[in-house]
Amino acid sequence: MKKSLLSAVALTALVAFSGSAWADILIGVSGPITGPNAAFGAQLQKGAEQAAADINAAGGINGEQIKVVVGDDVSDPKQGISVANKFVADGVKFVVGHFNSGVSIPASEVYAENGILQISPASTNPQYTERGLWNTFRTCGRDDQQGIVAGKYLADNFKDAKIAVIHDKTPYGQGLADETKKALNGAGVTEAMYEGINVGDKDFSALIAKMKEAGVSAVYYGGLHTEAGLIMRQLADQGLKAAFMTGDGIVSNELASIAGDAVHGTLMTFAPDPRKNPAAKDIVEKFRAAGFEPEAYTLYAYAAVQVIAGGAAAAGDLDPQKVAEAIKAKGPFQTAIGELGFDAKGDITRPDYVMYTWKKGDDGKYSYFENQ
Repeated sequence: MKKSLLSAVALTALVAFSGSAWADILIGVSGPITGPNAAFGAQLQKGAEQAAADINAAGGINGEQIKVVVGDDVSDPKQGISVANKFVADGVKFVVGHFNSGVSIPASEVYAENGILQISPASTNPQYTERGLWNTFRTCGRDDQQGIVAGKYLADNFKDAKIAVIHDKTPYGQGLADETKKALNGAGVTEAMYEGINVGDKDFSALIAKMKEAGVSAVYYGGLHTEAGLIMRQLADQGLKAAFMTGDGIVSNELASIAGDAVHGTLMTFAPDPRKNPAAKDIVEKFRAAGFEPEAYTLYAYAAVQVIAGGAAAAGDLDPQKVAEAIKAKGPFQTAIGELGFDAKGDITRPDYVMYTWKKGDDGKYSYFENQ
């Protein structure tokens, strides 16, 4: 009798514990938490965690509380697959991530096969949403949209310049460079150079020598801030005065510490600064009060969690496939970066790129400012 009573108590405790554990909605957040791109990983993590905390404080998603699980993909596709499989094993149903297109694309296959909805705040390669998967969404724009803006600007402002198009051979970097090149060529301008570098390269002397030989006076770079900053610095050190333009892979104030004064005048495509959106005012103040500047993709990650919550509310269900259908059919949704609607592919329905210039602000520090 005693044995069965103990078993009954244990079973009751197990059911009670399991019930509370299973009641949590697990949202995985993945990006480069460590490594050279950790600044972007921090943006994704902080944004998603704050959104989860705010939504939980307001009653959760359909009455259930969110629990955030973090995975570090170090910007590596293989590690991204490992993180995705770990999320599957953990029972994650929704993912905010990844950062790099080259990681999001293979990871999305794992998520699709296992019933997990994925919203990337930062992966801009068109192929991420072009493969007909049910589960892929993004709160940012696409490289074909970004490339059109960059290519047109180059054609309008550097028509007579010798332009070098450089990329880092990744799905993001080369994809963006190719879209920009396509728009540039479409406007009747042919680049003087088209070259790829390797992620992790530190010495660009040979590349710059080639640029000098070709008479290059404008550089377009597809890639991230780590290599971009080094190229800028070395261009200045080696006496090549060339205008420098790139995309949204450099939106971290770490760029200025890598490039130094060579960052001055750098042109960049990115969305209108979400921190200036009236809908984000209170959220931005909350981040700043906690000592974190919510730059770049922070609010895109925050918005991704809001879209998951909005989709679940619209569906009246927590099943990821039903939530995915509701996100596409029942938007737009109010978010920290403004109103977001989604098309059948999972892309946002608004165009989202403008031009910025890097320069010193009133505080004497380098940052990026939208061109007027």
